[in-house]
Amino acid sequence: MSEQLIEVVDNAGIVRLTINRPKALNALNSAVLNELERVLAELEARDDLRAVLVTGAGEKSFVAGADIAEMRTKTPEEARAFARQALATLKRLETLPVPTVALVNGFCLGGGCELALACDWAVASDNAIFGQPEVLLGVIPGFGGTQRLPRRVGPAMALDLCTTGRKIDAAEALRIGLVNRVMPQAELEGYVEELAKQLGGNGPQSVRAAKQAIHDGMDQDLDSALALETALFAFCFAGDEQTEGMSAFVEKRKPNF
Repeated sequence: MSEQLIEVVDNAGIVRLTINRPKALNALNSAVLNELERVLAELEARDDLRAVLVTGAGEKSFVAGADIAEMRTKTPEEARAFARQALATLKRLETLPVPTVALVNGFCLGGGCELALACDWAVASDNAIFGQPEVLLGVIPGFGGTQRLPRRVGPAMALDLCTTGRKIDAAEALRIGLVNRVMPQAELEGYVEELAKQLGGNGPQSVRAAKQAIHDGMDQDLDSALALETALFAFCFAGDEQTEGMSAFVEKRKPNF
């Protein structure tokens, strides 16, 4: 029986997806992208979904990039189709209604960095290495890097990374805002437990509403975005979560969401 390309572990709605090609440093090929999209489509339909964590198998690599062995002989049209496949898959990840977090362990290069950028935020082990080195191969990022990277770290730093192809360590990734936290690799599991505890104590629908307000509002002018926030704030009062959360606060007990 062949190994699963995407390993799925579900802990009370907090789902961890592990890219499972450690011998290839978890490089993204068409088969991985197909399987990832299938899994994400299933997760989209789940009302009990609380968060999605993405990581890579092994200790050496999150995702070392797209699979160069597969790409090297592609025609322009085949390259376009491959990029469109990847963009559609990463968009599906990006638009999940719950928080998505990249757990970056080791190499996070090219398509791997683009995968991390499609998540809401990233945390990294202190041995992580980041970069968009596509120019060293005679191409440019094709999975969203030229667009999501400047939105995360600013256009000047994105131009630096995409035109020089240089790699940066976890400390610099933290400094420029590419990741939210850096920790020893052995502590990543502890972070997962911490995050599960934090999210488990929050109203799941209010978490979804907060993500929607931020994601959708970023593409609008400020007045429209503030109107969206007001509408979502009011909508929170239409369900049971607000009643339970505020009652628990007044009664000095933990809410039961």
